[in-house]
Amino acid sequence: MSNEPSENRDLTPILAEWPFEPGTINVRVIRGLDQLPKIQVRLDLGVIQMNVDGRPDGLRPNGFASLLEYFETRIDEAQEFASPLEDEPDADEDFGAETEPFGLESESPDPVPTRLDRDECRALREEAAQYYHRYVALLVLEDFEGVIRDTTRNLRVADLCRDYAEDPRDREMLEQVRPYIIMMRARAIAGQALKDDVPKAAIAAVDDGLNALRAHYEASDQADEFEHSSEAQSLRQMRDALVPKLPVSQKTELRERLHEAIKKENYELAAILRNELRMLGD
Repeated sequence: MSNEPSENRDLTPILAEWPFEPGTINVRVIRGLDQLPKIQVRLDLGVIQMNVDGRPDGLRPNGFASLLEYFETRIDEAQEFASPLEDEPDADEDFGAETEPFGLESESPDPVPTRLDRDECRALREEAAQYYHRYVALLVLEDFEGVIRDTTRNLRVADLCRDYAEDPRDREMLEQVRPYIIMMRARAIAGQALKDDVPKAAIAAVDDGLNALRAHYEASDQADEFEHSSEAQSLRQMRDALVPKLPVSQKTELRERLHEAIKKENYELAAILRNELRMLGD
């Protein structure tokens, strides 16, 4: 590698025509040399460029769309390889079957690994970081469908590491960011519903996100952390902002749900529904 400077690689003209604005996420979409759309994010010291579709850096590891797809396929094949064939006879029933003498058994292929080692988990996290940068940029661009796609995908990464990592530390590492991914996904689904002018669906998306957050903290034996988590507070604030957008015709439905909640002595839900009715001016 030469240490001689190369003038034609200087990014100064690009950075000069697109000044960095502190306090905001500077994002734009351009058309690349391959005529495909690219997302650019302006940082204080440069620019990040990502593909809009597929893996953000455009690579295809091992011929797959991403490392996630590669490892998911590998584990699926390993589990299929390990499963007994349905038409194999029971050992107890096959008394007359011929067998190889001890030590001369027929060779079988090496089993496909069903666990992820430390390097593989690290590579998955690094890949997930690329998708994180993209879905944050897509949220600024209000490409909610893209955010839903990428956050759903990163939740699959968290699931894979949790279920198949060899090292307990790798199983827990992405669990720390799972609440954030859940929150961003819920915001994107709600944003798309608002874009489609369906505020009721937006509120349902936020509620689903809150339920998923609660389930995560309960499964982690941290139920008390749910109420105070920044992700839950963010979704509640979004929900409060969405309630006034409900059409007045939904008052009847809310009253019916309130009546049913009181009847079942679900007073926590009843309190929420009362607040919604008050916000609608009832």
